Amino acid sequence: MDTASDHLVRERTPGARLISRACLWLSIIFSGLALRRYGLGLGLPTSIVKYGGSTLWGMMVFFLVAMAASHLSRRRIALISASIAVCVELSRLVHAPWLDAFRLTMAGALLLGRVFSPWDMLAYGVGIGLAMLLDRFGMPALARATLLVRRAPKRVGARSRRWLALLAHFPAGFLRGLLGGLP
Repeated sequence: MDTASDHLVRERTPGARLISRACLWLSIIFSGLALRRYGLGLGLPTSIVKYGGSTLWGMMVFFLVAMAASHLSRRRIALISASIAVCVELSRLVHAPWLDAFRLTMAGALLLGRVFSPWDMLAYGVGIGLAMLLDRFGMPALARATLLVRRAPKRVGARSRRWLALLAHFPAGFLRGLLGGLP
């Protein structure tokens, strides 16, 4: 049975997908930075902070590849993301002076890491898998949220419609829709 929301999901423009992936990508980056900065201070276990960050890093790579190669299937995006993650992890075994100097910077530590760990590759795989699920099941939720904004009554003022649109595209509203708050 076709519904209006199914129709909207199928005929979504590439621009809307790119924007929602970019919003997810940015929210994942902010979440990873917050976890790294405040995780231990909040009393989270070290393993949650370390591997949670690696999981978020894998998700970030997935959405970065998805934005760059949006014409590919999710499976191919996941394979490319996993390849990038494994290459980055294996690059930690290479110790050139300039590379080690870069790894000592904050950007180097966040992008490349410092110490090789096979457990990180597992965390990257979990993150890529979660991102693949979020991309698969989250996009229809975002489309339904957008449809609700478009169906808002005309008597709602322009300012209220703008706020509804912002909430529909904001990651928190997106996650709320994903968790079942929307029809």
